[in-house]
Amino acid sequence: MSTIQPVIITARHDVLLGFYTKLFGAEQIFRVPEEGPAFYLGLRIGDSDLGLVARTDAGGGDAPRILLSIGVEDVDATLGRVAALGGSVGGASKDMPWGQRVAHIKDPDGNPVNLTQPIPAR
Repeated sequence: MSTIQPVIITARHDVLLGFYTKLFGAEQIFRVPEEGPAFYLGLRIGDSDLGLVARTDAGGGDAPRILLSIGVEDVDATLGRVAALGGSVGGASKDMPWGQRVAHIKDPDGNPVNLTQPIPAR
């Protein structure tokens, strides 16, 4: 997995999956959930990762369409430094069912960023 991963927010998962697969040879390497409508699709293109997140309100306006997902060693420690560096925190970090601890922040320009770290196996 890449340390920094671009993630596209889309209301048209199937269209973008077809586009990146047919144009760049993308391979689907991850899917959440495994059954039913997908919320997240992880793609690999060459040696890089690209994520697709399903959101029905991703059609335009002021809603963000792309975000960065950045892997860090300690989400909570990193989260504590965001505001002092001019960013904003969208809430507390959470353990997600796909095995990551995640926190949502915005950089000083308002760009959305997900901070992620693997949850250690128990």
